Amino acid sequence: MSEVFQTPTARLRALIDREIPATIPLALDPISAKIAERAGFEALYLGGGTLGYVKTGTEANLSLTQMVQAGIEIRAASTLPLILDGQCGWGDAMHVRYTMNTAEAAGFAAIEIEDQLMPKRAHHHIGIEHLIPVEHMVEKIKVAVSARRDPNFIVIGRTNACRTPDIDDAVRRAEAYKNAGADMLLILPKTPEEARTIGERVEGPLLYMALRGIASIGMTNAELGRLGYRLVVESLTPFYAAQRALRLCYESLARGEQDPALVGDIEEENRHIHAVIGLPDMLAIERRTVEG
Repeated sequence: MSEVFQTPTARLRALIDREIPATIPLALDPISAKIAERAGFEALYLGGGTLGYVKTGTEANLSLTQMVQAGIEIRAASTLPLILDGQCGWGDAMHVRYTMNTAEAAGFAAIEIEDQLMPKRAHHHIGIEHLIPVEHMVEKIKVAVSARRDPNFIVIGRTNACRTPDIDDAVRRAEAYKNAGADMLLILPKTPEEARTIGERVEGPLLYMALRGIASIGMTNAELGRLGYRLVVESLTPFYAAQRALRLCYESLARGEQDPALVGDIEEENRHIHAVIGLPDMLAIERRTVEG
């Protein structure tokens, strides 16, 4: 079947089957999704941590409804497979069932579920972990897998145990989530050395989340692929780059100055945005239908 006609879930499954992992960037809104798509990316990630910042709160304050609404808006603009940061499934195993039904209905291709306490705490953002018992998370994974309607929909089991001193606990948890039926595992290594250890000890497929930028990984995607990593998610850089640009822009305007990044380039940027949103197509429809 041509890729054009494959479902988003099937397309994401095909990415995971590759030996060299694809890089998947953060997208928080339709325009960033379209720009990422034009840059050549093959899938996108909707992150809770950064969307929490956008709402001037934290991931702990976000509801399932807010995340799903953001996902629907992104999916309306882009056909790329979209991974949902599903936090902790928004509750216990019973709640995870509803979360799965809602995520699939919204058009996501995968969901990431982590083993944190619910409701989430802001401490998560400064590296303090509140891990739930393994058996509770195992039940969440089992329910998530059994609740999905599309067999290609991917359930990603995440553990934050690597942020504690006990990497052995992270490995044990990952193995338990794999045995419970998780299609993919996300274990957050703090260093390239830990990433290698995890790749050597844990059966994949694995997802690598680059929390400190691509350069922090210390390995090429080909090297990660040999360790069992099949996706590399860049979950922060696009957000920080956008916020930095916005901050510098406002500071320039407050001084009565033109933003130095746009000196002489405003019209060029305007043409680029028109191309991204498909303005020529909109105008063509109007000329054909209401501008006669």
